[in-house]
Amino acid sequence: MKKVKSTLLGLLMAGALVNPVQATTLNTEDSSANNVGQEKFRVYVEANSQSAKASAKAQYSARWELTDNGFSTEMNEKQFHALQKNKNITVTKVPVVKLDTINLEEDYTLENKEPDASIYARASQQVPWGIKAIYNNNSLTSTSGGSGINIAVLDTGVNTSHRDLANNVEQCKDFTTATPLVNNSCTDRNGHGTHVAGSALANGGSDRGGVYGVAPDADLWAYKVLTDSGSGYSDDIAAAIRHAADQATSTRTKTIINMSLGSSANNSLISSAVNYAYSKGVLVIAAAGNSGYSQGSIGYPGALPNAVAVAALENVQQNGTYRVADYSSRGYASTAGDYVIQQGDIEISAPGSAIYSTWHNGGYNTISGTSMASPHVSGLAAKIWAQNPSWSHTQLRSNLQTRAKAVDIKGGHGASTGDDYASGFGFARVQ
Repeated sequence: MKKVKSTLLGLLMAGALVNPVQATTLNTEDSSANNVGQEKFRVYVEANSQSAKASAKAQYSARWELTDNGFSTEMNEKQFHALQKNKNITVTKVPVVKLDTINLEEDYTLENKEPDASIYARASQQVPWGIKAIYNNNSLTSTSGGSGINIAVLDTGVNTSHRDLANNVEQCKDFTTATPLVNNSCTDRNGHGTHVAGSALANGGSDRGGVYGVAPDADLWAYKVLTDSGSGYSDDIAAAIRHAADQATSTRTKTIINMSLGSSANNSLISSAVNYAYSKGVLVIAAAGNSGYSQGSIGYPGALPNAVAVAALENVQQNGTYRVADYSSRGYASTAGDYVIQQGDIEISAPGSAIYSTWHNGGYNTISGTSMASPHVSGLAAKIWAQNPSWSHTQLRSNLQTRAKAVDIKGGHGASTGDDYASGFGFARVQ
């Protein structure tokens, strides 16, 4: 993501442990000298043995245990420096991003290009252009499919009472509160998560007068991993990824994780969680990022080989195909053309610009970004998987790639015939 050196203009989220920045103070009201260094912040503690871990846990309350000998917790500056002197412990700050943060080089950002777009009180569109495009049917009046497949939306939460989503909700969990995991709570006061969920599986409501997503029969697992301002911690996100994978295993159900978020840096907690989920048979789909058409701009976790990175298409025709948006992040020309997914590659393209979907206030909104493209692919994956329940997640991924190859994208910077660094394999569609 681009480094910002002034007031934050977008919706942001933190979490990198690589070259961490100074953690933002959580208590900004008391600036007295007596409280200097007493404010608590999130850290990750990694011990060199189980006994060293147990000793550290006896002093600090563990939030998440994401590695064999590690756990996240909160402590103040004095405690942090004291623990740094322990030769059996490695402790790293997990940065907090707030709206007044200036150094965002290592921060996570919601892939939302137009957060200020207008909100509509009623559904003016039942089947938005992106849904018609992915179904390859301009006369489409409703959608279908996805039954028995879970789509875990890791985001700002979801308005689970929205008329177009209420019947799909199976899980609703909050990973952002002081209590690490709260069941039956996933309130979205931002809108981003509700919008993403709608594109994936909105069902038009009981009166069929609302908006439709790609797979309206799929089950929604709404996991709130970002706060209402769009900020969050990497350990919370990693914990949610692992939880979704464990839930898929325990319920013996097919699960897709959608993450419309990203970072310029590869975070070890999140990348390990993605690999864990993939090893459990979960398909991970992520936004490529909105860093523009320079090569090598794909964010993480989308850039990981075990995640499907999705580029954003505009409702514009160029060279006889849809056009990849200028803001959509790109891979590398040097690794294009081989139809092999490596780190930092775009895999699939989907509609992402001017996308109409559900909103947190019970209404609807039109916004743009690779965040909006990712749930189109998650919905498509759910629809295909429901039709082929015996498939593994790798077979499903291969099928998505095959469908993408059939609809080559040649519009936009870097787009060309075949596997390119702008659109990847192409535009995967229902038919």
